[in-house]
Amino acid sequence: MIHWRHRKRMQARPDPGAPESQHGHPTVVETVNRIRAHVLEENGRSDIIRTGLDSGALGDLYHTLMTMSWFMFFWASIGLYLVINIAFALMYYVIPHSVSGIADGDFLDDIFFSVQTISTVGYGTMSPVGRLTNTIVSFEVLAGMMLNALATGLVFARFSRPRARVLFSHVAVVSYDDVIPTLTIRIANQRRTLILSANIEMTLTRLMPDERGRLVRRFDRLTLVQSHMPIFRISLNATHLIDAQSPLFGLSAETLIDQNAEIIITMDGTDEISSQTVFARHAYEIGHVKHGYRFSDMIANRPDGRVEVDFRRFHTTEPGDTPQTPDPTPLTGDIP
Repeated sequence: MIHWRHRKRMQARPDPGAPESQHGHPTVVETVNRIRAHVLEENGRSDIIRTGLDSGALGDLYHTLMTMSWFMFFWASIGLYLVINIAFALMYYVIPHSVSGIADGDFLDDIFFSVQTISTVGYGTMSPVGRLTNTIVSFEVLAGMMLNALATGLVFARFSRPRARVLFSHVAVVSYDDVIPTLTIRIANQRRTLILSANIEMTLTRLMPDERGRLVRRFDRLTLVQSHMPIFRISLNATHLIDAQSPLFGLSAETLIDQNAEIIITMDGTDEISSQTVFARHAYEIGHVKHGYRFSDMIANRPDGRVEVDFRRFHTTEPGDTPQTPDPTPLTGDIP
């Protein structure tokens, strides 16, 4: 039985035409090793810096506000609210006797007046004085209406954004229980509602040298035994046969590790309640593939006739059959 746990770093290959690395500058392979081939990392990675783009966060402000965490969204909203109120309060502060009911030159009271104005509360104790102040108040009320509309829309959009509560197994398994070895990943629907017309796709991604020796990422589709399910209720297995037509056929674990290979699985479907399309994805390094194992059963019939689904056994695996022939088998290679 083989259980890969560690990944080797890619070895740099000599390139006669490439300049030697000086002053500790990383080579291309060293840079690739730092990225670690995780093509499906979550948002907010700090170890990858993008340069040369025309616009940053402000150029795509809506997407930035939609994808940031709730913690950052809350504090960004508070910061913008304070900046707007302080800006209008400064206008009232520089105009003598601009607001009645407060002492002249009291900046804190000017801020409170701005807060009441932008929220259209108006308790009646403070009011604008003069045409200039009333003009500023008119623009602040307009700004408040727009700010409230945008904030309401963003909060609703963040809450209503379709999310698939799909659970992927911590590991993938390669079992030899059948005639043909199979690569299997377990998927579960964590909601009680159905996912309709679910489509699953499994892909092998590797860093491969092209005809010029440059490392490029290659994606090979791993055909599944069943890639479309009209109804996804509880749990299912995404199974790929490692036969002669499989991109994994004949590849050893050492080869895949050297190529920084990963197995990517994606799923999309329609949520039964919201009728929105939901997506889910996961990636497995070679160290997360267990050989000669199968997933433990998690569905059992109870004595009272009901069906019990034990999600505590969702990630559990148990030993299975191992190949009996000395012939090279897919993904095993010469690993002892």
